[in-house]
Amino acid sequence: MNTPGSRDAVAEGPELRKPHEMIVMIPRSRRVTLTGRRLYNAMLQVAQSRLLAMDTMPRADYLFEAPLPALLRTTGSSGEDRTAAKRYLREMRGLEVDWESTAPGDSVKWRGFSMLSEVAIEVRNGENWVAWSYPPSIMSVLREPQRWASLDLDVLARLGTYTGMALYEICARYRDNPSGVTSRKSIDWWSDALNQAPGGAERREWRKFKSERVKPALDEINRETDIEIELIEHRQGRTVTEVQFAVRRKHVPPRSGALMGGPVDANLVLRAESLGIREIKLDGLLTEFGDAAVRLKLDVLERRIANNRRSPVEDAYSYLRTLLRTDAAVVVEPQAVAAPAAIPVVLAATVKPVAIASPVAPRQEVDAQVQVDWMNARIAAIRQELLAMPAAERKVWVDLAIKELSSKGSLSAVIVRRAAQGDVLHGLLGSVIVRLYAAAVHGDSWNRYPGTP
Repeated sequence: MNTPGSRDAVAEGPELRKPHEMIVMIPRSRRVTLTGRRLYNAMLQVAQSRLLAMDTMPRADYLFEAPLPALLRTTGSSGEDRTAAKRYLREMRGLEVDWESTAPGDSVKWRGFSMLSEVAIEVRNGENWVAWSYPPSIMSVLREPQRWASLDLDVLARLGTYTGMALYEICARYRDNPSGVTSRKSIDWWSDALNQAPGGAERREWRKFKSERVKPALDEINRETDIEIELIEHRQGRTVTEVQFAVRRKHVPPRSGALMGGPVDANLVLRAESLGIREIKLDGLLTEFGDAAVRLKLDVLERRIANNRRSPVEDAYSYLRTLLRTDAAVVVEPQAVAAPAAIPVVLAATVKPVAIASPVAPRQEVDAQVQVDWMNARIAAIRQELLAMPAAERKVWVDLAIKELSSKGSLSAVIVRRAAQGDVLHGLLGSVIVRLYAAAVHGDSWNRYPGTP
């Protein structure tokens, strides 16, 4: 049985740690589609990764972001149907539900808010991205769940019925429970929990509902997932009044991973692409370093990006590659990293501009992490110069950066809103401002590590 989870425990793996309160989804106003629920789970996983990497809870208007194709792949879709995605996202935005924990003694029900506060689809460099936010109650329980069920989005994508997916989510939290059985609930409760229609609507006689929905779902779960379940009915006389399920974990081989020739884990692809790392680049890292190492360093990268007290990362792929190569004790020749694109460009807050001496003599072998640290300190000084400017003078560089982003098709509504709020030295906008200013004031070699040509 899953015990109360710390943030570190929750962050160990790629699966969604779905809080108990969120597992049973009983719609109040409209039907829920299978794809809509899958898509929502994928969005929860992205949001949970970001939240767990943050030191503090973000502001209420914080928007999570992920590329639409990566989100859709976790639902079992191979395409990028923006029109269909809008329908599913609109479904989640307008949906109000009762969420009820499946654990005995948990009686919390949340009512009166939608599953998403805001959602938008934006085009960035020709690719559709989704941005969304949650009500505060969801943010809180998602970031620090007390009890949860571990859900693998790859497994969920193999379930072809809504009832199968809903039943699997309920039963998954019992896979390691010593009792081996779910909570005992009334047949009406199970009918509502496993039905995509609003609670109480279209409620079929249990005998018919079991035959039409529950048995096919049970067979599908036993065939396609990591658990086996069995229906247990409790009767009063000849009438079934309550139901529960016995749950057993299957003995299944571990994931094959990239090195074993199997398909790349969609969860891993989603995490990487939501950080701006394309799948084709991720494939190369998986081939070179292996699945486990990439997962571990993605955790580090997520925490690094979320740390507002340190520099934002401009090139997530380069930074991840540097982490992996440094951990593998690869020594980099100065000539091999001379090009700025090979050095992760980041921002941080420090003091006035300073001349930073090379920690090693020119032409000596340089550790990749030394270069990252040097770059952090170098750009920290430049960022401080920008912070010390009068607002009107700094706005000149902000306008130039926005103009460049717009010309490249990279200007999103999120960037425009943050700029209007005065948050201009973080994220992509901050990176462009620093680069433009530093090149104009300090010359084109401003980001070149000392001693490199």
